[in-house]
Amino acid sequence: MVPAEPVTDAHLHLWDLAESPYAWLAGAPAPLRRTVGIEDVRGALVELGVTRVVLVQADDTAEDTAHLQRTARTIEGEGGLGITRADVVGWLPLEDPDAVRAALEDPQRSDHLVGVRHLVHDDPDPGFLDRPEVAQSLDLLAEAGLSLDVPDAFERHMEQVARVARRHPGLTVVLDHLGKPPLGDREGMARWQAQLEAIAACPNVVAKVSGLATSGNGDFAVAADLALALFGPERLMIGSDWPIAPQHLDLASGFAPLLAHVRTWAPADVRAVTQGTAARVYRRLGEAPAR
Repeated sequence: MVPAEPVTDAHLHLWDLAESPYAWLAGAPAPLRRTVGIEDVRGALVELGVTRVVLVQADDTAEDTAHLQRTARTIEGEGGLGITRADVVGWLPLEDPDAVRAALEDPQRSDHLVGVRHLVHDDPDPGFLDRPEVAQSLDLLAEAGLSLDVPDAFERHMEQVARVARRHPGLTVVLDHLGKPPLGDREGMARWQAQLEAIAACPNVVAKVSGLATSGNGDFAVAADLALALFGPERLMIGSDWPIAPQHLDLASGFAPLLAHVRTWAPADVRAVTQGTAARVYRRLGEAPAR
């Protein structure tokens, strides 16, 4: 039976090996080195009550983002199958502000776009987000009402997240996967908590309770509860990080227990984390703020 409260999966990956290189997949587990589409996960999402998905880029290419935009349109065209809305956190060439401006003004390239992400954890330049030209692009995102997602921040980018948020107070910065805490590592967790506290002190940062089942030893409860205390429900949202899970391509092995834990929180907190925050943060260009 589908739960009464609808859920937004704020972090879902779909990729097509015919569309983009996805070089990082060469070092990924073998089950992930294949094309994955919405048909591979739709049923499991609907079973958990998911009615909206946010498709998150997995390659720093225009082709990957265009693929997600086409997929989002297809998903919405099949709305009778349970998922009625699909949006995209895509890639834009942040090192080229003129190109970013042109993309934001192009209805085709900005279609279904609600945020932007760059795989900073794979970029050879650890200071990518501190580049002056990137800062100009981040200001353009802020003016357009689009957010910036930052992936896998611990430890390389945790301090940078807070710095970027302070430098761009009008920009919503989204910390993916709570920064990938080193669950089970006592010393590492102490450093992560101190850095997360500094990030949470920035009011324009939102965090995703996502990807935790594959972080450290996967014992995520303490990290999730700490995030709720630091950010509050209005600055947290939940995501599956599918198909990356303890059992690859198995939504139930990672997202289901995480969602079950979140549902032990107060009802108002659950509504915010499972749908309200994403509705407010992830808005398309020109879309009115969620009430």
